[in-house]
Amino acid sequence: MSTPEEIRRPSHALPFWLSLATIPFVAIEAWFGGWTLILLPLFAWWVVTGIDQIVGRNTDQPDVETPDEALFLYRLITMIWLPIQIVVIYGTIWWVVRSDHLNALEIAALMFGVGVISGTIGIVYAHELLHQKNRLERWLGDLLLATVLYSHFRTEHLLVHHLWVGTPRDAVTARYNEGFHRFFLRVLRECPASAWTAERLMLKRAGRPVWHRSNPFWRYAALQALALLAAWLVGGWAGIGLFALQAFFAVWQLELTNYVEHYGLTRLYKGEGRYEPVRPHHSWNADFAASNWLLINLQRHSDHHYKPDRRFPLLQTYEADEAPQLPFGYPAMAAMAMVPPLWRRRMNPRVRAWRAKFYPQVTDWTPYNNGKTEMPRGSV
Repeated sequence: MSTPEEIRRPSHALPFWLSLATIPFVAIEAWFGGWTLILLPLFAWWVVTGIDQIVGRNTDQPDVETPDEALFLYRLITMIWLPIQIVVIYGTIWWVVRSDHLNALEIAALMFGVGVISGTIGIVYAHELLHQKNRLERWLGDLLLATVLYSHFRTEHLLVHHLWVGTPRDAVTARYNEGFHRFFLRVLRECPASAWTAERLMLKRAGRPVWHRSNPFWRYAALQALALLAAWLVGGWAGIGLFALQAFFAVWQLELTNYVEHYGLTRLYKGEGRYEPVRPHHSWNADFAASNWLLINLQRHSDHHYKPDRRFPLLQTYEADEAPQLPFGYPAMAAMAMVPPLWRRRMNPRVRAWRAKFYPQVTDWTPYNNGKTEMPRGSV
């Protein structure tokens, strides 16, 4: 177990700054185009996965009583990411609209690379920031989400996903046998309305109308409008198109991660709209070192759902008898999810083994597979 003194050391924190390695790649891609456009996805997916296989798992259990002041270097990378991401997104747009050496396919590939940065890293950092009580960190999270036009994620994640994960109320709990592409379309369709419903119910409980100024959707709309205005100022209508393209790629990568995190895992329905509490075995766990450096321990997802207010450097890992284990880190699993037959071959046996281990009393999984168990009490 890492002690607070060990956690405080820069050598312990600096691996989590691996995300900075992506920045030179986007500059190289924008300048040279051509074959260099594979560099960002190659690094984020395959190089990191290769390092995972070399370095292996990190099963260290940091001391959860470590004070916040010992976590400064960990928090700092998430707090400085907003200006970095702004420079990457708008700097790339500025370059593209003023250059003529990239064809349409190369421009799309370049914006895909930008989406790797704003999605694989930016949204993950926003997720960490939104879970904090500090107002500055929460605002930074909101601003990061505005740069990918996905501000409702804050509401959906905090008021829906964490409360109702593993139930039919949570759209981003991927169902057993549901392919990613079908899942992605379903999430894009359901999540904005789901987030609006969650805020409406919260406002109703406070005796306020849905159009009250405390409804965060007004802030979401204003921040996203400012992000689009900035894109227009930098690159005109082409700038808005390029901005929207990187936002789509970023959201696509977020939802790939969501798909992997809970695929096929459901909470036991106990009747009358009641479900069992969230436990570590309701999330897929992965403690591969390098991918957790890049994704700031997001893959220790079992502990994140068990203790959502725990900062990322202190997240715990679990063995197979406590939580289901992914065979690889998220980058490799996300690539696998893009090929549904391959995904099902690898993951469906794991889901069936999970069911037999934790819920041997359930004989008919059909309602769970179809998302047809009753909605949780008080969720709609």
